[in-house]
Amino acid sequence: MVALLMFTAVCCAAPVSNAISAYVALKTGVQDDGGIAEGGSTADIPGRMLTAYNKAVQQVGKYAPKCQGLRWPILAGIAKVESNHAIGRTIAANGDIRPKIYGVLLGGSGQGGNTTVVPDSDGGKWDGTATGERAVGPFQFLPSTWESVGKDGNGDHVTDPHNADDAALGAAVYLCGGGRDLTQRSQLRAAIWQYNHSSEYVAEVTGWIDQYTAAATDPGLKNLSGKARTVIEAALSQRGVPYSWGGGTASGPSYGFCCSPSGKSGARIKGFDCSGLTTYAYAAAGIRLPRTAAAQAGRGQRIPAGLGTGALKPGDLVFYAYAPGRDLTIYHVGIYVGGGRMINAARPGTAVRLDSVGAMSGFAGGVRLL
Repeated sequence: MVALLMFTAVCCAAPVSNAISAYVALKTGVQDDGGIAEGGSTADIPGRMLTAYNKAVQQVGKYAPKCQGLRWPILAGIAKVESNHAIGRTIAANGDIRPKIYGVLLGGSGQGGNTTVVPDSDGGKWDGTATGERAVGPFQFLPSTWESVGKDGNGDHVTDPHNADDAALGAAVYLCGGGRDLTQRSQLRAAIWQYNHSSEYVAEVTGWIDQYTAAATDPGLKNLSGKARTVIEAALSQRGVPYSWGGGTASGPSYGFCCSPSGKSGARIKGFDCSGLTTYAYAAAGIRLPRTAAAQAGRGQRIPAGLGTGALKPGDLVFYAYAPGRDLTIYHVGIYVGGGRMINAARPGTAVRLDSVGAMSGFAGGVRLL
């Protein structure tokens, strides 16, 4: 019980939720360098990469005219998982990425979870080695796959997987294969599965797609008034403020403390955790909340999880639990803004942002205080 109470003291992160790419191997080959400013929104994507994703969406019809529903968040979801949008590399005006991004050598050594030997197919042309195969570029194509789907996205008459425009267009063409309708969730998942035959991979990519989609536009507040608007505007005003474990008061961002379940300290970060953000936003409307997510669930009119997210209204608190139905296990809270989105201080390494309500696991209903 003591351990459980420690987990609910402040908000903590949600449990984390042969193919075109070497995803499993890449997990040890390319690491997140901590450069994310605002996960789940365009702020964590280098501008030149976002340009490449949008260009690919515009150009894919030339190669897959029957494809429907390709959007930049789909490409961003793939690239986020594969290379973290090439963060830490230099991206030239023409899209060339240096240093080049390589996955681990797929020689069956077990590194990165790979136990299958993938023979060399390009003589080292793209992956820099003739002794075997490794995935390349921001979308982590195997050279053999690149030879069949690679396209010239920047008009220089070269198809290079280490170029942002070329790689994004190649990924778009591959995802659109067979004239898919990517507005259909089942077909989107099938396209991602084709990209990498892993249920874990599909779940992780779709999670990022949902977050980028939710963050692509601001919520409409024209029809909101009174305290609901006050609360939402107060929370939105803090977008981009870093996540800090234990951070945030009714007065605004504050330094947190050590440590989250993953060992992250907020002691040197001035910002918010999830319940710190809700405490601040509701204080702007004259409503005092207890400091923890689990305690906040005990205030106001409870909205059972069984009613679904459709029962939520803008301004409601939305909760997540390790064991939905047991409020003592609530670990996270956000502020619902409508349209399936919430304002969220998600986890260490991110910042206050707009997210899909599906971005966290264990939906546990909501509370109406307004």
